[in-house]
Amino acid sequence: MVMQRTFVMIKPDGVKRGLIGEIISRFEKRGLKIVSLKMVKMSRDIAEKLYDEHKGKSFFEELVNYVTSGPVVCMVIEGDDVVQVIRRMIGNTDPKEAPPGTIRGDYALSKSENVIHASDSIEKAQREMSLFFDKSDL
Repeated sequence: MVMQRTFVMIKPDGVKRGLIGEIISRFEKRGLKIVSLKMVKMSRDIAEKLYDEHKGKSFFEELVNYVTSGPVVCMVIEGDDVVQVIRRMIGNTDPKEAPPGTIRGDYALSKSENVIHASDSIEKAQREMSLFFDKSDL
């Protein structure tokens, strides 16, 4: 077993629709540990840093505007192979391609309003966690 930590964020549509408890419950029922959690109103600067890899793409502005449109819930979650486990749990970015039983398959309304973000690698998780959490939070 290799314990890892990853960054997960419930996006504004998930918060607005009251899905926070349901999503956290899924992670806990899977045996994952919530190490730290906070609700924040993300600044444009942080949003641009979070989605830096998409800068220059056609959807970048829409994405930044969307994630700064309301509160988000940021979490650090720990578990065995947690990055891959959570990526499987959340499903494809496009809810039409996300299987039922995944978070996006069950709750996402569109490719842009897809409820949740999760790091796709350990390296990105480290960078993304540092945008929202101090070492003392972890």
